[in-house]
Amino acid sequence: MASYSSSYWLTASLAFILTLLLLLLLGESQAQLSSTFYDSSCPNVSSIVLDQVQQAQNSDTRILASLTRLFFHDCFVNGCDGSILLDNSSTIVTEKDAVPNNNSARGFDVVDNIKAAVENSCSGIVSCADILALAAEVSVNLSGGPKWSVLLGRRDGTTANITAANNLPGPRDNLTTLQQKFNDVGLNDTDLVALSGGHTFGRAQCRSFSNRLYNFSDNSTADPSLNSTYLATLQNNCPQGGNGSTLNNLDLTTPDTFDNKYFTNLQTKEGLLQSDQELYDTGASTASIVDQFAANQTVFFESFIAAMINMGNISPLTGSNGEIRSDCKKVNGASEQYTIRMAVKDLSSAKA
Repeated sequence: MASYSSSYWLTASLAFILTLLLLLLLGESQAQLSSTFYDSSCPNVSSIVLDQVQQAQNSDTRILASLTRLFFHDCFVNGCDGSILLDNSSTIVTEKDAVPNNNSARGFDVVDNIKAAVENSCSGIVSCADILALAAEVSVNLSGGPKWSVLLGRRDGTTANITAANNLPGPRDNLTTLQQKFNDVGLNDTDLVALSGGHTFGRAQCRSFSNRLYNFSDNSTADPSLNSTYLATLQNNCPQGGNGSTLNNLDLTTPDTFDNKYFTNLQTKEGLLQSDQELYDTGASTASIVDQFAANQTVFFESFIAAMINMGNISPLTGSNGEIRSDCKKVNGASEQYTIRMAVKDLSSAKA
C-alpha cells in the first residue's frame, strides 16, 4: 500500500474543500431567483399585481402589451434591474428619453400604482424589477396567453444606461442585427422568435415602419416583402408626410389577443415591422421556427415561457447587490442626496 506525506493530504483536503465551496456558490447563484421568493415575506404580491393590472385594463386595452414591453426593454439594458423606470435626476440620465422609449414606452403610472399597493401590504420587500416581471406575466395571461411561475428575487439597480437603451432591438433591424443583439445577452434564435411573438398584441406608431411604405430602396418604392393589400392599408393609415404617431395594430388578425396569429401573419407577408417580417424573409434561418409556432400554438406558448424566463435571468441583481426602491422612479435617498449637494453648492457660492 502506497504511503503519502502529510503535505499531500493537506493539498488534497484543501482541493476538496475549495471544490465543495465552488459547488455551493454555484448552487446558491442558480437558486437566487425563485418562484417562492416572497412566499413568507410578501405572500400576496402576485394577487396585488393582478388586481392593479386588471384595474388598469378596464380603462386601457393597450396596457397589457405595454407592460409586457416594459419588461423586455428593462432586461435588455443592464439586465432586469428596473433601470427603465428611473426618472432624470442629478445622477441619472433616464432611459425613458432613449429613442426606442421616448413617447413610446408606457405603463409607468401603472407600475407606480402596483408599487404603492405592494408597499401598503409589505413595505420595503418587493423590488420594482420583480414588479415588472410579475406584471408582464399577468398581462400575457389576461390577454389569453400562457401562465407561468415567475422567478423572483431581483433587486433594483441604482444606475441607468441611456446608451444601451438606444441600442435596443429595433423595428428596422435586419435579422443579422437582431440575432447579434439577442446573442449579446445570452438568448438564442428560438428566444428571438418566441419573444418577437409578443407582437401578437399591442400597437406601433407609423414612424416605426414608414420606411417600408415609401422609398424603401433604390429599386422599389415599398418593401417587396409586404403583402400588396396590406401595404395599401398601411399607406392609407400612414400617408407620406402624415402623423408619425398614428397607431397601428401589430397583429392585424387578433390585435388584443395573445395567440400565434402573429406567425401566420408573417407567412402571408403581413408582419407590421421590418424586424417582424425579417424572421420569415427568403432564406431566413429563423423561418422554420416561425412555421413551427404558426402550426402549433402550444409549442409557441411553451417556447415563449422559456424565453421569458431566460430573458428574466439576464444579469439580475441579487443578495446584497442593488436595493429595494421605495419609489420606482428614483433610487433610495435621491432627494436627500440632491438636497445635500445643493446645500454644499450654495455654501461654496456664499464663500466665493
